[in-house]
Amino acid sequence: MERLRQDDPPLIGPYAVLGGLDEEQERRRAPERRYIARSADGRRTVLVHLPHPGIDPARWAAEAEAARRLSVPGFAPVTEVTGTAVPPWYVTPYTPVLPLPAVLAAHGGPLPEPVVRALGATLAGALASAHAQGVTHAGVSPAAVLLGVDGPSLACFGAVRAVAPDGERRLGSPALDPGCLAPEQAQGSRPRPLGDVYGLGAVLAYASTGHTVPEREELPESLRDLVTACLSRDAAHRPSAAGLAALLAAPGTTQPPAPVPTVVDVRRFPLPGRIVAALARQSADVLVALPPAHARKAGQP
Repeated sequence: MERLRQDDPPLIGPYAVLGGLDEEQERRRAPERRYIARSADGRRTVLVHLPHPGIDPARWAAEAEAARRLSVPGFAPVTEVTGTAVPPWYVTPYTPVLPLPAVLAAHGGPLPEPVVRALGATLAGALASAHAQGVTHAGVSPAAVLLGVDGPSLACFGAVRAVAPDGERRLGSPALDPGCLAPEQAQGSRPRPLGDVYGLGAVLAYASTGHTVPEREELPESLRDLVTACLSRDAAHRPSAAGLAALLAAPGTTQPPAPVPTVVDVRRFPLPGRIVAALARQSADVLVALPPAHARKAGQP
């Protein structure tokens, strides 16, 4: 949990803010501003999400409301949306989680290949389930991946659509990591499933090397062809999310079996010890955290 800055809100709706989720140097690259917060009665701890300044609040709130209505395994569930507030905000349940950049920081560098494969297979399976329902995530990036002891989930639904409507260029926004934005989406095209695959390729590259646009030789040999295919500028050359999930879950194969979504059993998700320790520290910090004094005062009857 990160310390609050002077420009961070002490209160968001009925929630007193305890700290930030994203590390200082990663805040601008995260698609949203994210805070760990607690209800006034102290019974509920949640993650509260707000748009970055400059993001159209109506578009952002519409994406949040769309996420609230979804039921996709592997997508972070949205339980509350207040689109009329200034700025708008939404809530997801809190369990100890680290954004992928914080995961690499805790581990001390890129993740081992078995962890990258498990991460990718789980996320690809979640995307395949969404795509089968006609849903495109449109916001896959390292910051959108939240990793806990039960495995990863995808947050920041609709970040690409929130930044600019179809037909407008989407480069240069603080809410989007340019290395994760499929070329067709950067130019303003409607987000589609193979754009999610491009974003997931950038996530796999980041987990393997520490950055989203690596040289091919930097990637682990067994992942080079897969990641390179995901990051193809031509969407037609990218694999489907279902095919990618199957290939990641079955090392050594070159062709996917039947295109059925494959999800890794999260009960066996391989978390390195340093990451487990970082999650435990966050949990302990949240348990003992007190909201800022002025937030406590404001919450008094």
